[in-house]
Amino acid sequence: MAATVSVSGGSSSESALIFMGTGCSSAIPYPRCLISPSHPPCHVCFQSLSLPPNRNPNYRCNASLLIDYCESHGNHRYILIDAGKTFRETVLRWFLHHQIPRIDSIVLTHEHADAVLGLDDVRSIQPVSPTNDIDPTPVYLTQHSMTSLETKFPYLVNKKLKEGQEIRRVAQFSWNIIAEDCNQPFFASGLKLTPLPVMHGEDYICLGFLFGDKSKVAYLSDVSRIPATTDYVISKSGAGQLDLLILDSLYKPFFLIFLFALWQTGSNKFHLCLPQTLETVKMLCPKQALLIGMNHEFDHHQDNELLMEWSRRVMHMGMCLVHRLLPEESKILSVKTALLIRIKWDPTKGFEDRSSSN
Repeated sequence: MAATVSVSGGSSSESALIFMGTGCSSAIPYPRCLISPSHPPCHVCFQSLSLPPNRNPNYRCNASLLIDYCESHGNHRYILIDAGKTFRETVLRWFLHHQIPRIDSIVLTHEHADAVLGLDDVRSIQPVSPTNDIDPTPVYLTQHSMTSLETKFPYLVNKKLKEGQEIRRVAQFSWNIIAEDCNQPFFASGLKLTPLPVMHGEDYICLGFLFGDKSKVAYLSDVSRIPATTDYVISKSGAGQLDLLILDSLYKPFFLIFLFALWQTGSNKFHLCLPQTLETVKMLCPKQALLIGMNHEFDHHQDNELLMEWSRRVMHMGMCLVHRLLPEESKILSVKTALLIRIKWDPTKGFEDRSSSN
């Protein structure tokens, strides 16, 4: 993973993307692999504890991305995509490391636990007021997610106190409904984002997001199928070639076999798995791609070596660039599995990796 990072948060005049988490809903390691180990034991889960989490790419929290957006006048805005079950842990690890002082807005992909259960903990980074008299953090979400959160977190949504009810300190949010429509972009803390509706199972719509003007980034964390309208928006013939595609890849059904004969077939009803993910990368042809949402079948270093070779062969065939499919939590570059990494991002130009890898 990223061993050193030369870009600091608030003091820099650069924008950046920071992977707060790159794992699946259960996160890595799986507790069952440690408390009731198999024979042989799970390699990735045991590896995930071999080093401290901030130096261990196989230790993965719920998928989440922090956009450190530096406006033209130099002010930084911090936009968080999803706040799941591991939100507090990632704040302690990465906000301190990257000198992130606050969250200016939150954008939600959907209302599942791995995307929203950290919302209650947002109060721990908001200013303290016994009467909750603070500026609320804007949250952008679909009506479906809003309806769900009214049930999950009624005390975060309903501002009216019942007669005799005491004021309790809770996270303060302003709720903003966004459309499940590629043609209805919105602004979060000055950054324009385009909703990218995708299927997360055939009965459920989840949002991804497209952002960046000349340097385009598409973030698709929970997807089983990309509808034609969304596919067009992020294709070369639509908005133009993506500079970076961040894409779901839950399972690795089997080992890569000669890289092109690929692997034993396998799929999941609710998430792309590695075969489908790589086919999607070839179809969309981004300049760079990173995989997130990975379970414990993925070993960061071993699988990145295989994916680098896959990328070279794809490039040799005249297709898109795909190296570094597995990024670190906190970093970015070409096709790899996502690790813990931070990447310089210029919305008008592109990316520059400012960290070193071991």
